Parts: sequence; C-alpha cells; structure tokens
Amino acid sequence: MKIRKILIGIDESEFSRYAAAYGFDIAHTYGAEVGLVHIVEPIIVPTDTQSGLMGGIPFDTNLNLPGSELETLQSNRSATLLEQAAKEWGEGLQIAQFTQYGSTAEAIIECSQEFNADLIVIGTHRRTGIDKFFLGNVAEHVVNKSLIPVLVVPYIETKD
Repeated sequence: MKIRKILIGIDESEFSRYAAAYGFDIAHTYGAEVGLVHIVEPIIVPTDTQSGLMGGIPFDTNLNLPGSELETLQSNRSATLLEQAAKEWGEGLQIAQFTQYGSTAEAIIECSQEFNADLIVIGTHRRTGIDKFFLGNVAEHVVNKSLIPVLVVPYIETKD
C-alpha cells in the first residue's frame, strides 16, 4: 500500500499538536499530500424568544442572531490554526486545509472520504472512566467507523 494522502485532525490541544507533528513526519517520509482538518462543533445556546434573550444576550428575532458572528469567529480561528500548523510542519509538502462543522468524529470521517485519504492521523488524550462516558471518545469512534487505516497517537507528557 502506498500512502499518498494523509488526513491530520488538529485542534488547539497539546495532544493534537503532538499527533500533527507525528503525521507530518510520516508525510515527509512518504512525500504524501497532507489534508489538515479542524472541526468546529456546533454551540447550542438556549434561547428565550419571548424575552428576546439568547443565553442572556439580547437579540432581535428579525435580524441575524449573534450566532452568525460566532461562526465567523470560529471560521477565522480555524483558518489561523490550520495555517500555523502548515507553516510549522509542512515545508515542502502539498497541504489542503479543511474546516468542517459538526460532530468531530463524523466530520473527520467525512473529510477523509472527500480528501480521498489513505491514512487518518489523530491524537488522543486517553480519557478513562467517567470523562470517557460523558465526553465520548472521538478516536475510538473514528477507528470503529473509518474505512481506511487510522493512526491514533497518544499524547505523552514530558517532564522537564
């Protein structure tokens, strides 16, 4: 099997950065194209349409909700994050950047299909117990649902 395209999931966490560096190392080794994906999960804010408040923020129901402003901020932050990763590790590689919206695991799988990736690289924080139960496990879901190989890179804290 030839690794031609690697999709790397990235966010602002240390475990994600560690996995991204690992994924870029593989890409350099194989001369593979990299797809960098950042997932923006929807933020649900309770609204009270009778009082004109959205999560305590006044809004006019005839105008765009502040959510559109939030989406713009999230998109801009995502673009900055992807660009920083590309600059830090991607010298000499062909890099595509994706911002996906939705459930993290499902969005990673969808992006891997759109990008036609041969490998997905994601990090894990190794949650256990109650954290795993309430927060789910993105890496586990991607591994179970993906039709292509997934490399899950555990974050190893280094002591100074």
